[in-house]
Amino acid sequence: MKRKIIEINEELCNGCGNCVTGCSEGALKIIEGKAKVVNDKFCDGFGDCIGHCPTGALKIVERETIEFDQNAVEDHLRKNFGEEAVVKMKDAQMKHSQNHSGGDGKSHGGNDSQQQQQHHQHNHGGCPSARFMNLNNTKNSSAAGSNENPEGSGAPGIINSELRHWPVQLHLVSPQHPAFKDCDLLMAADCVAFTFADFHRKLLKGKTLAIACPKLDDTDGYVEKLAEIFKYNNIKSVTCAVMEVPCCNGLLRIVKTALASSGASIPLKTITIGVDGSIKDISI
Repeated sequence: MKRKIIEINEELCNGCGNCVTGCSEGALKIIEGKAKVVNDKFCDGFGDCIGHCPTGALKIVERETIEFDQNAVEDHLRKNFGEEAVVKMKDAQMKHSQNHSGGDGKSHGGNDSQQQQQHHQHNHGGCPSARFMNLNNTKNSSAAGSNENPEGSGAPGIINSELRHWPVQLHLVSPQHPAFKDCDLLMAADCVAFTFADFHRKLLKGKTLAIACPKLDDTDGYVEKLAEIFKYNNIKSVTCAVMEVPCCNGLLRIVKTALASSGASIPLKTITIGVDGSIKDISI
């Protein structure tokens, strides 16, 4: 049959994985650093993934393919992601139906698909949050090491940033970013940097950073993305920095699952930070 379905321009795809987490049906996957449609029957052609792409690599096309199979999607989600993924998918479908109808579940107007595409096709490439950059944070080293203090004699000295790249949020980073090549990776829970006062000098220095919150983030696709990073970048070591609160254990589980999935043999160290800012535990 001829119907609407997602098409991916691999030259534009940077492998960030945002579309994977944006697809409620689990139709997309990062394979060898590029987004791919797992199976045409899993893609409903609504294009909910398009608005998540920072490079404009995704678009809706109309072509000959197999029919969308709701039952197959539910089986796929249940098998790979659990029952919660099925519930989430149904909720997303209901919201989509309400947004593109007059409230009665029926589509109104002959230009619904055109309006739908216009709704999702934003300005993808201009967002600073998704623009990949290598940073040089050594430029202030002379000022930091001097006796001159621009803030007065009573102010503390300058502390340089040890951040070597941008972005750092796991949703936004690309597994193909050069910063991941042959690096020591720091996977940190969001709250760690705010709690541990010497985060840059004691944890981040010399490492490539990715951050995530296992409680508040939509973590669908995190295991997959980290597995891609571990598999293709010759990572030397992984340090997982988490808070002592129970929800932070979820980040460690994600990292361990991704390591197992990648098949890579990478040393893992866990650092637990207390809510008082102290180091509570270091495990290797």
